[in-house]
Amino acid sequence: MTLARLAARHGVATVHSPADGAVVPVPETTVVAVLAALGVDASTPEAVAAALGAVERADRESLLPPTLVHWRTGDGSEGPGTGPREETGPPGEPPLRPPAAHPPGTRLQVTTEDGAVVIGEDWSELPLGVHAVQAEAPDGRTATGTLIVSPARVPGPDRRAYGLLVQLYSLLSTRSWGMGDLGDLRELVTWAGRRHGAGFVQVNPLHAGVPGAPTDPSPYRPSSRRFPDPVHLRIEEIPEYALIGPERREELDRILADAAELRERVLGKGALIDRDAVWEVKRRALELLLASVEPGPGRRADFHDFLAGRGRALEDHATYQALAERHGHHWRAWPDALRTPRAAEAAVRADPALAARVDFHCRLAWLTDRQLADAAGAAREAGMEIGIVHDLAVGVHPEGSDAWAGQEAFAAGMSVGAPPDAFNSRGQDWGLPPWRPDALAAAGYAPYRGLLRELLRHAGALRIDHVMGLFRLWWVPEGREPTEGTYVRYDAEAMLAVLVLEAHRAGALVIGEDLGTVEPGVREELARRGVFGTSVLWFERDWAGTGHPLPPEEWRAECVATATTHDLPSTAARLSGDHVVLRHRLGLLPGDLERERVADRAETAEWRGLFERLGLLPEGPGEEAEIRAVHRYLLATPARMVGVWLPDAVGDRRPQNLPGTWDEYPNWRLPVAGPDGQPLTLEALAASPRAHALLSELHARTAPPGARRA
Repeated sequence: MTLARLAARHGVATVHSPADGAVVPVPETTVVAVLAALGVDASTPEAVAAALGAVERADRESLLPPTLVHWRTGDGSEGPGTGPREETGPPGEPPLRPPAAHPPGTRLQVTTEDGAVVIGEDWSELPLGVHAVQAEAPDGRTATGTLIVSPARVPGPDRRAYGLLVQLYSLLSTRSWGMGDLGDLRELVTWAGRRHGAGFVQVNPLHAGVPGAPTDPSPYRPSSRRFPDPVHLRIEEIPEYALIGPERREELDRILADAAELRERVLGKGALIDRDAVWEVKRRALELLLASVEPGPGRRADFHDFLAGRGRALEDHATYQALAERHGHHWRAWPDALRTPRAAEAAVRADPALAARVDFHCRLAWLTDRQLADAAGAAREAGMEIGIVHDLAVGVHPEGSDAWAGQEAFAAGMSVGAPPDAFNSRGQDWGLPPWRPDALAAAGYAPYRGLLRELLRHAGALRIDHVMGLFRLWWVPEGREPTEGTYVRYDAEAMLAVLVLEAHRAGALVIGEDLGTVEPGVREELARRGVFGTSVLWFERDWAGTGHPLPPEEWRAECVATATTHDLPSTAARLSGDHVVLRHRLGLLPGDLERERVADRAETAEWRGLFERLGLLPEGPGEEAEIRAVHRYLLATPARMVGVWLPDAVGDRRPQNLPGTWDEYPNWRLPVAGPDGQPLTLEALAASPRAHALLSELHARTAPPGARRA
């Protein structure tokens, strides 16, 4: 029990409860390994006793937790938090206990972001923000901490809206260089907003990928979540492009010819999207432009302002990029003098060539940021109420930029994943190092705050992948199976307060991807803070009762209602049963093919029957009509946001990602295509009668009275 008490104090579960309600013990070796990753020695009974004594003594003597939360509602109904709150969690899981409150007579002083000083515990008039708080006890002891003053809720949309969901790389235009880019995004939001009244476009994470080739094509395992990837740049729209001199034009023409070949391979020859090849051609173009054209004084001033605003975080990211070019991205194998950002500064100062590459990567971040701003501006000008919804991946690559720059904040030797459940008896290991909750709290959540602030700069909304990770994450010790992991709890109150504060400052919505195993109370707390959920048609059933599809009126309102996601079959594939055949061909079916097909046909028939009874299928059977019926059903729910998977608008049958596969399926490398599998350009999609019919109906059913119809 002593180990369990020690683990509970650090938020480490010693049991967990799978979906069937059973209580499963966590291996003791896992608990010991996770505690070690949190800097706690639990290797022997003596070490456990000493560590528990130390932490309980620290609790008794504590004047302040590292981070406090104060919610501002305007009516005084909520007040200061106390750091990690008492949380019971699932059955059998021990609570995370809060530090002791400061003793009577303690003097509190808050220094706000703008330098104002407030004495005492009445924080009702404090401005929103992240402030410094100092405590002084009657016996002379002092302590400092961080105070987060946050609004009670994220702002919500003014009215109901529908929008498009798309993996940007998959949407090529006739101007793309082998994958979709920010120029294509600008065109998409302009067309969707002006022509079809869409209120938003949600894209995949545009985070910086791990450098080198071959790179991981998944946008959900990035090098850095804080900075975007310049592979998304539209080269021709960089201002310096128009100023290239005739002496370099021949070289540029060769690059353009290579770009055209990349585009033709995908659109005309059936090749997969090759991110590495696209980046190689774009890198050559960017090096040529930035070496050949000196920006004017206004552009230089804008770049310097960008540098000042991003600070050391950008300097570290650009340094990592430059060092990875020279030494490879496996930074743990770099020379000792380069393995930490502060040590690497001396190497950069001493090496002009390296310093030039750092500057080059800073400029790429600036150029990408400006094209992101252009796309966001185009969405606003097109009348989108929400605009572009950016996506925050759940973690980062262990050998990437963020892991190198913020080593002290990540748990060494641990990986984020998921426990076994009804869909995956082996559990999952995502290969992403988790943030240490104690390090985040000690830093006043600065890494998290900086990440959110950067992503929200050009976002109308932010989607958070696996939003349950704000509460707890499944940690898997290195070298062990996912079944041997355990949950580690985070201070959800502080994580949510930072999220709500930054979203409020940006005027953005927040959408949580809350599919899969969700512990009791999480959805309710997210809803309380105004965070929308994600509801997928095929999963919305009366699981506690009949098991039949959930009637549309019983859906929650604060969600994005969709028919599918990037990890699921397209609607055409589900209606046709093609997804079962694909999974069988790849060896992913848990049972006999014919038995699975019978079950799938029965499920699809149940949905078709429901559509007919509700009058949503007046055209009769047929794939295109049934896809429209699916979206009519979504519109019949109270969901305030309805998302259309863009490939569904043209009948694409292939999933963008098939979980459980690696080389067996071309995950993250498929262009949007029609029912025949032939790639469709953005221009062809915009001209598609099938897409026009679906989106026009969505516009007509969501537009406010008196609005112009498409």
